[in-house]
Amino acid sequence: MRERVEPFRAMAIGQLARELEAEGRSVIHMEFGQPSTSAPAAALAAVRDALDCDPPGYWESVALRQRIAQLYRERHAIEVDPSRILLTCGASPALLLALLARFEAGDRIAYATPGYVAYRNTSIAAHMQPVTITCGPDVGYRLTADAIAALDPAPAGLIIASPANPTGAIIAPDALRAIADICRQRGIAIISDEIYHGLHYTAPAHSILEFADDAFIVNSFSKYWSMVDWRLGWLLVPPAHVDTARAIAGNLFLTPPSPSQQAALVAMDCSDELQGHHSMYARNRALLLDALPALGLANIAPPDGAFYLWADVGHLTDDSMAFCTRLLRETGVALAPGVDFDPVAGHRFIRFSFAPDSARIEEALRRLRPWFAAQARID
Repeated sequence: MRERVEPFRAMAIGQLARELEAEGRSVIHMEFGQPSTSAPAAALAAVRDALDCDPPGYWESVALRQRIAQLYRERHAIEVDPSRILLTCGASPALLLALLARFEAGDRIAYATPGYVAYRNTSIAAHMQPVTITCGPDVGYRLTADAIAALDPAPAGLIIASPANPTGAIIAPDALRAIADICRQRGIAIISDEIYHGLHYTAPAHSILEFADDAFIVNSFSKYWSMVDWRLGWLLVPPAHVDTARAIAGNLFLTPPSPSQQAALVAMDCSDELQGHHSMYARNRALLLDALPALGLANIAPPDGAFYLWADVGHLTDDSMAFCTRLLRETGVALAPGVDFDPVAGHRFIRFSFAPDSARIEEALRRLRPWFAAQARID
């Protein structure tokens, strides 16, 4: 019997948070990677204008695909044929589409742990076998070529993420090159989740496409462009698999919403506003890095990118779901249980999202300080 898809437990935390809000409680949402900012103002204005002109139905914007290709030229000095870019209803369908277009049922798909919950569960839903590669603090929570070389037998596929969720770890370009080389040598196909590109606090993230031109690239407008509720992403497909991917996408997903595509085309050129969001995330990161050790959370790795912080609470609990549930009920601060991202060690970890605005982060810390102090006294 194949493994079953496990629940995304942060969704249950989010549901409880909404129930508490419905009762009149004040809740600070730090359980999801969900920016508190809206889509850029110019993008919203463009959509209002487009709606008045009755936008098309099943439609894929050629102009947006061309603009995304331009993004790879600007960020990574890579020329991409826009025909290789498939627009999707967010990164989640793009991940499923990549798996279905490249692999077969029963194939083994490797990914780093801690890692995004959907890598495992989407692989299982597609009747594939997830293979975990433990990447702990000894390697800075980063996937390495040595770890991939040690897999026996070699998996059919590898999902990588840089910056990563939940740790924010960025893989350096030399390490990415080494990963691409070992995958090429061992016949391992790569899917790269680059949804957090543009959100970095150390060096910018590199695309695996710079080192492996046959990789599948998943991305989305949800994070950097602050368009989480517009449900728009893309999949960059190797030329040999474009026809297969388009056939699957046409049957399973059709096309993303037209207004989302129109908004995204404008949003891509709203650099000043988007960099303002980035500056806020940087402030929030600094707030947490300064405050959490005083809460007794000393075992944390400063995130290189994204907007998450992975914290060890093993001195307080071995049940991160129960811990986050109690913390939410008692403080009104919603955090994500680590078990979502690591089914084994994650029972002793929690994830903070610093995507909300800085005022909310400061209020969350005000609530958490006495609560964690009380846990330390109980311990």
